[in-house]
Amino acid sequence: MSRYDLVLLNGLVFDGSGSPPFKADIAISRDRIAKIGSIDKAEAEESFDLTGYAVAPGFIDIHNHSDLSIFSVPTADNYIRQGVTTIVVGNCGSSPAPVTDKNRGYIEDAARRVLGRSILRWSSFSEYLDSLSRLRKSINIATLVGHGAIRAAVMGFEDRSPSEEELDEMKRLVDEALASGAFGMSTGLMYVPGAYSSTEEIIELAKIVGKYHGLYTSHIRNEGTGLIDSVLEAIRIGLESGVSVEISHLKAAGKPNWGRVKTALALIREYAEKGYDISADAYPYTASSTSLLSIFPAWIREGDKNSIINRLEDPKILKEIRKELETSGLVPGRWIEWNEITISTSASHKELEGRRLNEIASEWNMDPMSTAIKILLDDELSTSMIVHGMSQEDVDLVISNPYVAIGSDGSVKQFGIGKPHPRNYGAFPRVLSLFVRKKKLLSLSEAIRKMTSLPARKLGIWDRGLIRPGMKADITVFNMYTVEDKATYEDPHQYPQGIKHVIVNGKLVVEDGQHRGAKPGKLIKPSR
Repeated sequence: MSRYDLVLLNGLVFDGSGSPPFKADIAISRDRIAKIGSIDKAEAEESFDLTGYAVAPGFIDIHNHSDLSIFSVPTADNYIRQGVTTIVVGNCGSSPAPVTDKNRGYIEDAARRVLGRSILRWSSFSEYLDSLSRLRKSINIATLVGHGAIRAAVMGFEDRSPSEEELDEMKRLVDEALASGAFGMSTGLMYVPGAYSSTEEIIELAKIVGKYHGLYTSHIRNEGTGLIDSVLEAIRIGLESGVSVEISHLKAAGKPNWGRVKTALALIREYAEKGYDISADAYPYTASSTSLLSIFPAWIREGDKNSIINRLEDPKILKEIRKELETSGLVPGRWIEWNEITISTSASHKELEGRRLNEIASEWNMDPMSTAIKILLDDELSTSMIVHGMSQEDVDLVISNPYVAIGSDGSVKQFGIGKPHPRNYGAFPRVLSLFVRKKKLLSLSEAIRKMTSLPARKLGIWDRGLIRPGMKADITVFNMYTVEDKATYEDPHQYPQGIKHVIVNGKLVVEDGQHRGAKPGKLIKPSR
């Protein structure tokens, strides 16, 4: 009988720690790494000669939004084929649980947008985790609970402070989520209803996260003119609640704000060197992507879908919107120009996907704001956009910073649908190709650390992110000389090249660049 299920021979091992690589064989038994060293292939049921290939821990996407889409594409092809073996969902304050009568309609709408149907078979966060656990999937999933979901479940989408009773109920829901297996809580302070929350409210909820030694992640309140104040707010929340802090997709958005990331990174370093667990994540692109509705002020986005639609159809309110956008800029505080916005997905106007908003406005003989509102109304507010608002110099600084992990900010996609951001298909290979091989801003060892042990340590996932005997066998094998992202803004549905094999929990999921259809992925819970 063979001693091992699988042996990887002669690979150049980048163990995830950031240390220089070494040549070694790796033996896998069941779902774990059994041995590293010199191994006879006769001892294995199956073996691969990886001479000339890099062998790394499976990549961990610390910032992902596949909370619902994983149910539609459980093979997660666009992530597995990047070498990603674990995704962390529930970011930016958004999670599909808990569900109450106050937020059920919103979450069901989200499910219909993503899946074409409502699949809600849960109310509590633990029931949502049960559904994720039962799902046969190719990728591992770790979860955060969204503060926005918590707040909406208790208060709906109202712009006000919670009562004492409401805050207590929010605390209870956070506690239930963390006790059930969430790694922490996220906020989306640019989005509704998170935008209506005070710092003090979030601190009180983060204290519950702290009881579980959990993680606080934040899409901060303002990534433009208010970037530094917003980073300081996230740090304050961490210090006063005792939680670990992760600043999501760190950036300076809008040309007038370029360069501010230097100060933000300096703040992160300052507090980290004082012993506080403060860090960030980022994706390697100069464009972001979110809902088209988010360009409008938070007061427009208050309440349910019908309330928002009624405001967007009211001529008096439209005058107020125009005046406010003139003083605060598109996506308040960012000073984004209309020509920097591209329609990514539109249910009612497929012909507009991939096109700039100013060009559409000119073709329709309308001003850009009226054009954006028409598209939103026709789509019942479901339109998404890509915003070209960052500088390459800033992105280079952030991606190469040692306190910044790599995250895609994307989601599992149905191949060929819409014109999504290319990060959904290429974020991780892009770092290896552009930032390591071409720009030489990172060593390959350091880039892999930022994709593996750094996010694993941040989350407290202690059996993944490193290649060591006894660790879970999540492994990515790639050609370090040819690995490259192929997805573009014009043609985003392209898988990368150079990713040879991907192993999840000891099972081969990608072989010679092709997805085998295997579904060994697990729901990962904290080891508390």
